Amino acid sequence: MPDCYRFMDMRSPWFNMYLSARDSVVLNSNPFMSFNPDPKEEYNEQLVRSANMVCSAVRFMKTLRAGLLEPEVFHLNPAKSDTDSFKNFIRWVPPSLSWYGAYMVNAYPLDMSQYFRLFNSTRIPKRGGDELFSDEKGRHLLVMRKGNMYVFDVVDRDGNMVKPAEIHSHLKYILSDSTQAASFPLGILTSENRDVWAGLREKLVATGNAEALGLVDSALFCLCLDEESMRDHIHISHNMLHGDGCNRWYDKSFSIIIAKDGQAAINFEHAWGDGVAVLRFQNEVFKDTTEKPLVHLGSAPAAVDSASAVRRLQFHLDRELENGVQKAKENFDLAISKLTIDAMEFKKGGKEQLKKSKLSPDAVAQLSFQMAFLRQYGQTVATYESCSTAAFRHGRTETIRPATVHTKRCSHAFVHEPSKHSMEELRAMLNECSKYHSQLTKEAAMGQGFDRHLFALRYLAMSKGQALHSLYTDPAYAAINHNILSTSTLTSPAVSLGGFAPVVPDGFGVGYGVHDNWIGCNVSSYPARDVHEFLQCVHKSLEDIFSVLEGKPLS
Repeated sequence: MPDCYRFMDMRSPWFNMYLSARDSVVLNSNPFMSFNPDPKEEYNEQLVRSANMVCSAVRFMKTLRAGLLEPEVFHLNPAKSDTDSFKNFIRWVPPSLSWYGAYMVNAYPLDMSQYFRLFNSTRIPKRGGDELFSDEKGRHLLVMRKGNMYVFDVVDRDGNMVKPAEIHSHLKYILSDSTQAASFPLGILTSENRDVWAGLREKLVATGNAEALGLVDSALFCLCLDEESMRDHIHISHNMLHGDGCNRWYDKSFSIIIAKDGQAAINFEHAWGDGVAVLRFQNEVFKDTTEKPLVHLGSAPAAVDSASAVRRLQFHLDRELENGVQKAKENFDLAISKLTIDAMEFKKGGKEQLKKSKLSPDAVAQLSFQMAFLRQYGQTVATYESCSTAAFRHGRTETIRPATVHTKRCSHAFVHEPSKHSMEELRAMLNECSKYHSQLTKEAAMGQGFDRHLFALRYLAMSKGQALHSLYTDPAYAAINHNILSTSTLTSPAVSLGGFAPVVPDGFGVGYGVHDNWIGCNVSSYPARDVHEFLQCVHKSLEDIFSVLEGKPLS
C-alpha cells in the first residue's frame, strides 16, 4: 500500500453513505467520548496531560504500525481463551491455523482494518462526495490554540518518538504564545456544508495555501488546547461535541481536546471508522498516561529551541475567504444554539443487580427509554441501537431494533396499567424483553439484522439504475428509518461520558452506560423535544423496573 492514498467509495457503499452526505459533520456525524480524569490530580494539569497524551498516542501508533498491537478478540469463554498461557500458545501457531485454535476455545478475532486510518488521516471536502486522505509519511502533530494552528515533529527521521521532554517544551511554547486569537479561524470552515467547504478549500489552494493545508491533512492527529475550564458534565458535552467551532479541525480522523483544567475528550470524524476502534485507542492512551506517564508536574522541559521547532501556520485569505469564515461562524452558531444536552445518573442499581436477576443490562436500559418515551409522548417510535459487526472482515455496524412488540406490551403495562398486573406478570414481561433483546443483539452482531441488507439492496438497485422495490417507498419503511430514539453505548474505565446529536430534528441522541451499580445517560435534543422531561421519565422507568425486581409495588 503506498504511503499516501485516497479512498472514495472503495470497499463499501458504507463509505459513500458518509462521504456523499452534504450536511455539516458537526452535530450530524462527529461524536465525542470524554476521558475520565487522571486519578492523580497533579497529572490533570493541562500542559502535563497534553504532553503525556501526545506521547502515549505516538507510542500506540508505533505499536500499531509495527504489528505488535494485541488483537481485538471477542471471548465467549474468557476463562479458557483470555489467559496468558493461551496467548503464548497461539502466538506460535502459523497464521493459517491460528483461527482454528481460537475457534476451538470460542475466541473470535475482530476486524481491525479501520485502525490504520486513526493516524495521518483527514476527510477532504469535494463537491458531490468527499475523500478520505492518509499520508503515513507525516511525522508532525497539529496543535490548535485560540484558532491558531501549529505543527511540530513528534517522530524523528528514524521513526522514533521525539523525546518526551522536547514534546513538553514545544507544547509549553504553544501555551505561552502571546499571539492573539485568530481573526479568521479556518477551523470553522470544517463545520460548513460540505459543498460550500469544498468550494472554499479550492479557493484556499488557489490563493497559495496548499502547503499549509497539506500539513494539516497529513498530521498524525489534532490536539486542541482550549482556553476555558469546564463547569460541569453538560459544559463538557457541549464543548467536546462542538465547542465554539474556532479551535477545531472537525475533518481530522480524531482530535484530542484538552480544556484549561485538564478535562479531555476525543472528537472523531465518523466516515473512516466506528467507536470500537477509537475506544481501543482511548483505553490504551488512558492506561498508558495514568500508569506510565513520561512527563510529570515537576518535569523540566528540554532545553531546545522550540521557537524553531514549532511552526505557526500562516494562511493567505482574500475577502471572499474572510466572508466565508464569517458566514460559516454564523451558520455554526445558529446550529448549535438549537441543541440542548442534559444528563442523568440512576444510583439505585446497575449491572450487578441486573445480572443477578438474570436480565440483560442493555435490554433494561433500552426498555427504560421505551417506557420513558411512552410516558412522555404516549407512543412508541423508531429506535436505533448501534452494534459492531467487527466479527466480519471490514465489518462496520448493524442496527439493533430495541422497540419490539415485547417492549411495547411491557411499557404499556408499567406506564398505563401497573395495578392490573401482578408482580409475577410484570417480572415475566421483563424477562421476555431481556430474552428477545439479547436475541436481536446476537443476530445483529452476526450479520443477521435487516437494516444493512436492505441498505445494500437499495444501493445496488440505484447504482444499476433499476426501479426500487415498493418496500422502499412504503410509509412504514420511511417511519422505521426516521430514528427518533438514536442510541449508543460504550462503557470503559477510560470513558467518563460520550454523546452525539439527534439524527432527526424531532429526535433524541441517547448516549448511555450501564455500570456495576449505577446507570448513566447523556442525552441531546432540538427544540421539538424536551430532553429534561425525557430524562425524568427514564429515571422513573428505571425506578419502576428495579422496584419490581425487589418485589416492591409500583407507585
